[in-house]
Amino acid sequence: MSALVQPALAGRYDGYRGDDLANRLGLPFVVAFETIGSTLDVAHALAEQGAAAGTLVLANGQSAGRGRLGRSWRSDAGAGIWLTLIERPRNTEALDVLSLRIGLALAPVLESFAAEAIGLKWPNDLYAGGRKLAGILIEARWRDGLPEWAAIGVGVNVHAPQDEAQAAGLCDGASRIAVLDAMVPALRAAAARTGSLDAGELRAYADRDLAAGRRCAEPLAGTVRGVDHTGALLVEPESGGPLAAVRAGSLVFREDR
Repeated sequence: MSALVQPALAGRYDGYRGDDLANRLGLPFVVAFETIGSTLDVAHALAEQGAAAGTLVLANGQSAGRGRLGRSWRSDAGAGIWLTLIERPRNTEALDVLSLRIGLALAPVLESFAAEAIGLKWPNDLYAGGRKLAGILIEARWRDGLPEWAAIGVGVNVHAPQDEAQAAGLCDGASRIAVLDAMVPALRAAAARTGSLDAGELRAYADRDLAAGRRCAEPLAGTVRGVDHTGALLVEPESGGPLAAVRAGSLVFREDR
């Protein structure tokens, strides 16, 4: 096992050792850190050494948690669930929509611990009451034209930072272990699916879509009209013309510009 992981093998997460959590969650291996730069970095190191699908990296806090496009993700110690799950998908169509599929899987799970309904914002955020509750970051590594592994990073604010007005948290008294118990099977089931989003998933996404019908400034100026089966954001351009299917970038609403 990697020297990066050795110091944490005896670590605990809310009183549980890694092997206890592995047994509890039905996973091959769980490693827990008190504080780490990023659980994603550890997951990549483990995956490179052949870690099995279902390997989970947890941290009580992260000093260099990251989000999409090089952004940082605040990961205060004890304030949330900061994890990366290693999976080994071979279906490229599924990998293209994995971030949306993970969001769809987590929304009802987190809703059971939240005071408000959970909405989804393309491509990787979950919101409660108009404030950001959780984010997803998936980093894949490829070999010979196929994905060798995917590191599925998820950050959930159990307790919202008091100095961030746009951050949401779960209900008072929500247990990280109870939330983790519910999250892990949902994550694994979503990662096991193949193919693009099906009709049922598209309907489920539409029911939680925070962007549909709203005007956006990025990734291009226009009005959001949902997502398609490939996970692309559909935007009706302000300048006219057919719907644009956008597969990369950030969604910025006009009022937030």
